[in-house]
Amino acid sequence: MKKSVIGGGAAAAATALATPAVLAQSPLVVKMQTSWPASDIWMDMAKQYVDRVESMSGDRIKIDLLPAGAVVAAFQVMDAVNDGVLDAAHSVSAYWYGKNKAASLFGTGPVFGGNPTTMLSWFYQGGGRELYRELTQDTMGLNVVGLLGFPMPAQPFGWFKEPVNSVADIKGFKYRTVGLAADLMQSMGMSVAQLPGGEIVPAMERGVIDAFEFNNPSSDMRFGAQDVAKNYYLGSYHQASEAFEFLFNKDFMDDLDDDLRAIMEYSVEAASTANTAFALDNYSSDLQKLQDESGVTVRQTPQDILQAELEAWSTMIVDLESDPFVKKVLDSQREWVERVTYYELLNAPDYRLAYEHFFPGKLPS
Repeated sequence: MKKSVIGGGAAAAATALATPAVLAQSPLVVKMQTSWPASDIWMDMAKQYVDRVESMSGDRIKIDLLPAGAVVAAFQVMDAVNDGVLDAAHSVSAYWYGKNKAASLFGTGPVFGGNPTTMLSWFYQGGGRELYRELTQDTMGLNVVGLLGFPMPAQPFGWFKEPVNSVADIKGFKYRTVGLAADLMQSMGMSVAQLPGGEIVPAMERGVIDAFEFNNPSSDMRFGAQDVAKNYYLGSYHQASEAFEFLFNKDFMDDLDDDLRAIMEYSVEAASTANTAFALDNYSSDLQKLQDESGVTVRQTPQDILQAELEAWSTMIVDLESDPFVKKVLDSQREWVERVTYYELLNAPDYRLAYEHFFPGKLPS
């Protein structure tokens, strides 16, 4: 009987193997555009998301990843996703701040002393995700689902042709930034142009702007910032925390099978970790290249300017809070940062002290 059972099982298995395979279902093709030029490092980071979705879905999903301008302009991806022209987009919320200033609070706000990880944690654990949904779907009536990923290092104050040491030195400058940072810099005496990354260097060459920031040493180096300015100031409060915005057409997401929707969503978290490691590696090595190979002078933003930024934020917040929803978001962020950053700061050892112990003389005094 034992032989019979085994033989019967083997025969059944052989029959199953002999049966023609069911034709594989064609993959679902997702049209996703970024707000980045094809050569930008952020296209590489968007590809990390694509790779994870395709791998985890067993290639049931294929993402057609497109650079800025392939379908719509860099600042128009929100409209395109809302309208169903795109299924998804990879951008930042400050790029649609012209529709509603509250958009900038999900990436370019005062942050109250919270670091990028603190603020991304607020989105997922402190109520930020529901507030984002309320803004986009309830208040603005947009047919989108949005998630944030990758806690970006604080953005540099930017690139200047001559050294700057105080607020007086920057007054009257024509400066590129985006979101609420544009309002902040205007209040400090600058004239601001909000430009996508691919337009910055040409604008600098034509004299449309005198100075600019984009985001990080790698992106800046790739689009040629070092060819139009040599003074690079790191660390600023104008955009001390930001994250990528992953936008999805709501109808598209609602139509997905549960497992595929989970893959699309949780791949944002997976890519966030990959992006962070990739960014720290590339940003740091490209900063050294800018110094060693391109003759760029790298400094930290002067204290006079940092203090002026904080004072400007305090003044702006009073005006911003005349909008009840903006106040609701800022109250939520303040409550989160007051509690979480209290713990973070008390618990953090002095990392600068340790770095200077092991690498004496490396940091500027």
